[in-house]
Amino acid sequence: MVMRTPSPSVPGSGTQASVLGASAPYHAPLFIDGTWCDASSGATLAVINPTTGQPLGTLAAAGAEDVDRAVAAANSAFERGLWRDAPVQERARVLNRFADLFEAELEAFFRLETLNNGRPIVETRAQIGRLGQFYRYFAALALTRRSDVIPVEGPYLNYTQRVPLGVAALVSSFNHPLMILSKSLAPALATGNSVVIKPSEQTPYTSVRLVELLTAAGVPAGVINIVNGAGADVAAPLVAHRGIRKVVFTGGSDIGRKIGAAAAQNFAAVTLELGGKGAAIVFEDMEIERAVNGTAFAAFIAAGQTCICGSRILVQRSRYHEFLAAFGPKIAAIHVGDPSNPRTQLGPVISERSRRRILALLERAKRDGAQVLTGGGIPSGVPDGGFFLEPTVLYDVDPHSEIAQDEIFGPVTVVIPFEDEAEALRIANGTRFGLGASLWTNDVARAHRVANKLLFGMVWINDHHRLDPASPWGGFKESGVGRETGSESFDHFTEPRVVTVNTTGRTVDWYAADGTAKRLN
Repeated sequence: MVMRTPSPSVPGSGTQASVLGASAPYHAPLFIDGTWCDASSGATLAVINPTTGQPLGTLAAAGAEDVDRAVAAANSAFERGLWRDAPVQERARVLNRFADLFEAELEAFFRLETLNNGRPIVETRAQIGRLGQFYRYFAALALTRRSDVIPVEGPYLNYTQRVPLGVAALVSSFNHPLMILSKSLAPALATGNSVVIKPSEQTPYTSVRLVELLTAAGVPAGVINIVNGAGADVAAPLVAHRGIRKVVFTGGSDIGRKIGAAAAQNFAAVTLELGGKGAAIVFEDMEIERAVNGTAFAAFIAAGQTCICGSRILVQRSRYHEFLAAFGPKIAAIHVGDPSNPRTQLGPVISERSRRRILALLERAKRDGAQVLTGGGIPSGVPDGGFFLEPTVLYDVDPHSEIAQDEIFGPVTVVIPFEDEAEALRIANGTRFGLGASLWTNDVARAHRVANKLLFGMVWINDHHRLDPASPWGGFKESGVGRETGSESFDHFTEPRVVTVNTTGRTVDWYAADGTAKRLN
């Protein structure tokens, strides 16, 4: 039976205090074998508030020794079987209980996530307000997912079982800390695995709180572990650890390539959700207002810090200038400011380093001939010290140029004209990425025809960036391998085992010299 512990609270919720502390400065410790602790070295790192550029708190900076302890604890918990061997009904009850606890404290989660990653609170509300559904979905899938009975030849019953892998390393990103983690944590737990979580060192706080609530809901000690710290010190030894049976990573393609190679040394399964260069294709029959509203959302939600960002907007040439005339004022009117203000529509990027990188990209694009429709600089009237950028639109952009080929991960998009479907597909598919794309048309036949030729793992028609726990999420080419969410993710946290039963009640004597024909296999 899974033991339950009292629920701690989020800072500001008015109940029992969280390990993070009641208010800034916060501190994110490690969580190993059911105990919150400091790094073995005692080292810490500062966590910076992107809205002000000032320290928000600290985290315990783990090293290889802490990673070893966390993986050992996760493996020990798996081998003891308290979670792995618990009835699936009990695991489902725990996940549903967690969803209840999470939803009871949504307001505190909204505030903490926005404070940590700078995403406008209106976006945070819309995104993580749905997070409980992911745990409920995978709990339900665990209860209803059926194995197969295979009609093999002969007097045999042949059936499959799904067996949890063991310990999964979940390495998540700063841009959507709770959502990215939960897309894999929910199916990992539902299938009976143990996990070691490595949150982004830039945004650790809501992940810590999430684990507090999962523990309170009844997940046993050792099943969930957190190792905070810098990627080189924590993620590198974690993904290469011989005790890890699956690695899930969300981040850049270059790092993803290294992680995949490291995991392969131990034959660990991998799911890699990597870079993107999303295309939003606007055909001439689409109403300009709908196209502008939809592509503005595609390009600038989360300040463009999302792998499925619509960072290339392809517009049929017959409507190109009309689109630009409407799109520029729409983007210029986006309200940039303090993300805790409900009126704010675009917050800061995550760091000064990121802002400098994006500004350098813009300068090179302008030298290469790109024209600025709107934005391109640092806005006024925003909090001092924050890492803000104006929402920026470039046009007259060469589809093969750096700005049109490389992931920007900031509030920047380019608008490119095309003549016909064939050219739209050549431009859209003409990158090394293939994560998400959208197309905008009222022609049903065209919508399906073009969608079937787009080399992207996810295609939206007359919409963008729609996610559901039941729908697989992932990309083609350098955008990664494997899928998050959906039954595909659920199954990939397990190994199939086949069981074959001789139903005759007798055993053939292979070595009997009786002259009868015998079956070998």
